[in-house]
Amino acid sequence: MGTNDQKRSLPNGLRLVALAGAAALTLTAGLATPLAPAPQQARAADDGKKVLTVAVAQSVDSLSPFLAVRLLSTSIHRLMYEYLTNYDPKDNRAIAGLATKWEPSPDKLTWTYTIRDNSTWSDGEQATAEDAAWTFNKMMTDTGAATANGSYVGNFRKVTAPSPTKLVIELKKPQATMAALDVPIVPKHVWEKVSDFSEFNNDKTFPVVGNGPFVLSGYKADSYVRLKANKSFWRGSPKFDELVFRYYKDQDAAVSALRKGEVSFVAGSPSLTPAQAESLKGADDIQVNDAPGRRFYALATNPGARAKNGEKFGDGHPSLLDQRVRNALFRAVDREAIIDKVFRGHAVEGEGYIPPRFQDYFWKPSADRKLAYDPAEAARLLDQAGYKKNGDGKRVGKDGKPITYRVLCHATDPNDKAVGKYLQEWWGELGIGVRLDCLDNVTDPWLAGKYDLAFDGWSVNPDPDFVLSIHTCGALPATPKDTGATDNFICDKKYDELYARQLTEYDPAKRADIVKQMESRLYDLGYMNVMAYPNAVEAFRTDQIKSITTMPAKAGNIYGQDGYWSWWSAVPADSGGSSDTASSTGVVVGIVAGVVVLGGLGVFAAMRRRATAEERE
Repeated sequence: MGTNDQKRSLPNGLRLVALAGAAALTLTAGLATPLAPAPQQARAADDGKKVLTVAVAQSVDSLSPFLAVRLLSTSIHRLMYEYLTNYDPKDNRAIAGLATKWEPSPDKLTWTYTIRDNSTWSDGEQATAEDAAWTFNKMMTDTGAATANGSYVGNFRKVTAPSPTKLVIELKKPQATMAALDVPIVPKHVWEKVSDFSEFNNDKTFPVVGNGPFVLSGYKADSYVRLKANKSFWRGSPKFDELVFRYYKDQDAAVSALRKGEVSFVAGSPSLTPAQAESLKGADDIQVNDAPGRRFYALATNPGARAKNGEKFGDGHPSLLDQRVRNALFRAVDREAIIDKVFRGHAVEGEGYIPPRFQDYFWKPSADRKLAYDPAEAARLLDQAGYKKNGDGKRVGKDGKPITYRVLCHATDPNDKAVGKYLQEWWGELGIGVRLDCLDNVTDPWLAGKYDLAFDGWSVNPDPDFVLSIHTCGALPATPKDTGATDNFICDKKYDELYARQLTEYDPAKRADIVKQMESRLYDLGYMNVMAYPNAVEAFRTDQIKSITTMPAKAGNIYGQDGYWSWWSAVPADSGGSSDTASSTGVVVGIVAGVVVLGGLGVFAAMRRRATAEERE
């Protein structure tokens, strides 16, 4: 669901659900109390179990797959529940999951899925087509259950299960995402007891019934998530007996824990900083993975928060409703400097909405349309829009007051703070003030529309539908009191028309062309300025992990994959012999930031995994 897995890494992101902190993958409070302070305990528990401990810089928003949008949460749900289909870790193509095959009718309005007969829930019950039908029908009829992934079922007319191994989905019109429905299928016999899906967080009773490679066995907010290997998983049991995600608010503390052997793996928030990665290279028993990522890093502008009922709310600066002003601000952002000085080369300069890793959907503006760094042009645009300097050299608004923009940033993300200082310098030269609001929780002001600009970002999935959907009018909250799937309240009729067209287009090349038109439209509107595509920079201990799968295999990430491949395939260092997992690969180190790998990853999702995105995430 989210960053889709798309789970956003927002500025990482804003949470779809008011419960947790909207898609902003904001890192919430408090350094986790170590679960296993002694170095050897990261490798094996006292009872001899092999434990893989992952340091994360993001807290869980919800353990309900119907509500979660943060990258960590949606990644955990991929471990707990099977989806109808999965993505091949080698090349991102759709492969079997809970469904072994799927076929459309000639008019493509009816899809029939064959559900495998060898998947069981962890309480011993058989997983059947009825579980899938119930999951989708609940999302279609309960707005609370549709919070995170409702965009996937908005075009569904009817879902039935004629037999335990046959699922039939009838559509209102053709839908190109039917082999990429990133929705966790839950056990009907457990979830039908839930009375309020908008409030149920699935975090009180353990173990939680699932049919994925791991079973959720324990959780403490802002501290840890513990999962145990599912010995009856149909693909085979994971090699590690337990998987623990341990939360660190301080990323340097997480890196220190890796050095001491207290954790097996660290990914950062969501990536390590260049300085942290450099400090780990060459360290004994530590390997750094530096590969093209699936995220974008952006500045989002408040377009005037509004609800579907037409009611406006929030307090975004009115000058930002002028496209000339938005373009002027982005003309005064030196992306090359951000890549060189903030990311130190561990990123690619931002252009379109979808990262170059997904080559089929990657778009960039022509030279004559590019909002290139040009302070003089930025000043001219501001003058043209009527926002001129006063005697003190300050740009003034229509009310005669000097303009100072509030920029939401994540207190735990060093990149936000570093880029924020550059914005103060660059925009200050234009006569515009910048106030950085660096918060542990950016969700509340984001959902309330009480910001001018915000650092934003999403992890993109192999199919881009989810990330595209978060900018449609349909993703707006029903009323100002509700929580929608919107990223930052964008609502544009032309964009919506293009979104509807791409959803019904089955020809891959034609659909990709429409998606690129959508990216072009977002770029022209100027509400979203993609500054960079950060690398996935992460590290693990080779004396604890012998091998692990990257995705894609040739140059990909380990944490936050579109699937469960990394943690399911991970082989303990003391396991002896070679891995028996065919998909396991050695981790690629030092990949150049500009490498473009594969095509066609859909964007993290309505709000699914936005880590504000970071998934925001």
